[in-house]
Amino acid sequence: MLLFPRQQASKSPTEKLASPAAIAFDLLRPLRQWLNHLEIVDVDQARMICQLVPAQCPFAQEISLTGLIHFKIPPLCKLNPLYEEVVALRFKALCYLAENSPSEVCRYC
Repeated sequence: MLLFPRQQASKSPTEKLASPAAIAFDLLRPLRQWLNHLEIVDVDQARMICQLVPAQCPFAQEISLTGLIHFKIPPLCKLNPLYEEVVALRFKALCYLAENSPSEVCRYC
């Protein structure tokens, strides 16, 4: 039998931010859902998506002078909050092109 009730340790500020309620509040959710549910219905639409979304992250750069590497700029794609959705949309567009116009797929890979 306990004489004193157990006290729960208070949560740190980082634990409060990582709570399910904080994660559930996502300002970009409507845009994410729209991108995830976007259907590719036309070859021209698929071409445009494949042209706009690069196959590789274009931000990784090495700045050098006279052949020596002075500093590197890391790829910043993972910092984009919509990165996964945009890459998935490009994949859907490539799959659509593979089914409807197989000769064009190699151009975008």
